[in-house]
Amino acid sequence: MATSFEKYQKRRLISSYFSVVLSISLVLFLLGLLGLFLINSNQLSRYFKEQIPLTIYLKDTAKQVEIDQLKQSLEMADYTKSATYVSKEDAAEQHIETIGEDYLEFLGYNPLQNSIDVELLAEYVSSVQLKDIANEITAKDFVAEVAYDELLVELFDKNIKVISFWILVFSALFLVIAVLLINSSIRLSVYAKRFTIKTMQMVGATKQFIRRPFIWKSIRLGLIGAVIAMAGVAATLYLLDKAWPQLGLLGDTLLLVGLFLFIIIMGIVITWISTYFATQRFLNLRTDELYY
Repeated sequence: MATSFEKYQKRRLISSYFSVVLSISLVLFLLGLLGLFLINSNQLSRYFKEQIPLTIYLKDTAKQVEIDQLKQSLEMADYTKSATYVSKEDAAEQHIETIGEDYLEFLGYNPLQNSIDVELLAEYVSSVQLKDIANEITAKDFVAEVAYDELLVELFDKNIKVISFWILVFSALFLVIAVLLINSSIRLSVYAKRFTIKTMQMVGATKQFIRRPFIWKSIRLGLIGAVIAMAGVAATLYLLDKAWPQLGLLGDTLLLVGLFLFIIIMGIVITWISTYFATQRFLNLRTDELYY
């Protein structure tokens, strides 16, 4: 009978350890993903800003020399990532491929204009700076129009700071929830040994002596959970980089190492604090309160 009870207690203890590791790994994995997003938020912002094109439409009277000079000056400008000349013939071919129908046969002429597509550096994608750039280019006699998505640029200007603020708020809130979840799991594992704790206390063991093995056990479980979480974050990072290599998610190695160290430290700190307070609670209980 005692053997069956011991096996039952052992299975129960293993189950509680498994639940602790699972809780820690899931929470740290989500924290790692959130940290990954925070680390790359600037890179993501740069990427999406640089996808906003600025198109310079040229008049039909524009001379090739003027076009070449404008393109060269744009390529040398501080705000330019790249500048590509698109003739109206090439533009027409692209439109025909897109819509799948040769509309030039119906019109009898090409209504499109020669243009230069400019990819801007993210630092210069703002409403004020783009207006200044557009005004400077439009002042040239052979330029018909400078076009870009003003509404999208304004949305970036208005929302980027708001989004960053709420990400930080959400991160802090999630960290509190993470601590509470892990604390709950560890308390369950300590609860399974509450009678052992009280027995040791009754024979004269100090609180520090009783608490130490529980803390070391929880730290080991925290490290296991951290390793599992890091493996999940690394796999996610690899898949994201493979799907969108242009984002350069693996570019900053130092920040990624810092993120993995953060996951390890959080696994240790959270489990240490949770175990300390969980054992403290049972150390302060009276013997008759252990049954509730």
